[in-house]
Amino acid sequence: MSTTPIQHDAYTKLDFALDAGIAGRAAIGLIVLATDHTIEHEWRQLLRQNGVAFYESRLQNSPDITPARLAEIEPHIAPAAGLLLPGERLDVVAFGCTSAAMVIGEERVFARIREARPGIACTTPITAAVAALAALQVRRAALLTPYIRSINDFMRDYIEARGVAVTRIASFEHADDNEVSRIDAPSLCMAVEQLARHADVDAVFVSCTSLRVASLIPQLEEATGKPVISSNFAMAWHALRLAGVRDSEPQLGRLFAL
Repeated sequence: MSTTPIQHDAYTKLDFALDAGIAGRAAIGLIVLATDHTIEHEWRQLLRQNGVAFYESRLQNSPDITPARLAEIEPHIAPAAGLLLPGERLDVVAFGCTSAAMVIGEERVFARIREARPGIACTTPITAAVAALAALQVRRAALLTPYIRSINDFMRDYIEARGVAVTRIASFEHADDNEVSRIDAPSLCMAVEQLARHADVDAVFVSCTSLRVASLIPQLEEATGKPVISSNFAMAWHALRLAGVRDSEPQLGRLFAL
C-alpha cells in the first residue's frame, strides 16, 4: 500500500508559551498505602482550589493494622517519596497513614521523606489532626477509630501528650484495612453523634485514612453543633496551609472556614 509523502511546506513547527500549569499555587505530594481505598477519593473532593494539584505515590504495606505491620512501612517511605514528580517542584509531602505515623514517629517519617525531598514541608494525619485541634481551640476531644485496643490506647496517650485531653474513645475494632474502607455512612454518623452528645467532648476526631468521613463532616457538625475532623480532612487542610493556601471554605466544614 502506498502512502502520500508529507510535503515540506505542509509541516509547521509551532511557537508556544508556558504558564504555571495546574499547580501554579501549590504542588502537594501524597504518599498512599497500597491498601488504602479512600484518601485519594476524599482529597479530590477537598483539594479543588484553582492552582492547587496533588500527586500520589503508593507504598507496599500489609492490610493488617497492627503495630508490628505498621512499623514495617518505614523503609518504603523514601522510595515512594522519590516517585513524586522527580526533579520537579513540590511544596509539601503528606504521608497518608495515621497509625503508622505514630508507631514509626512523625520525625522519623519526615526524615524518610526528606531523604528523597531534602528540606520539604511535611505532614501526616496525626500531625495535621493535632494542628487542627489546636486551630479550633479544642481542649477535650472524642476519638473514633477502627483500630484494635492497643493502637487506640497508644493514640490517646499520643494526643494527650500534645495538650488535648481524650475524654471518650469508641472503636469499630476491625483490623482489616480493606474492609475498614467499606464501613458505611450510617455507622459512622451514629458513632460520631453518640460521642458528640457528651458534655465533656468539645470535638470529635475520626482517625484512619480509610474511613469515608470527609463528605459527612458538614452535616455532622450541623447535627452535633461541634467540630468534627478526620484524618484525610485534617491532612488536606494542613497540607494546603503548609503550602501557603489559606482560602476560607466554610462549606467544607469549620476547619476549612478558619
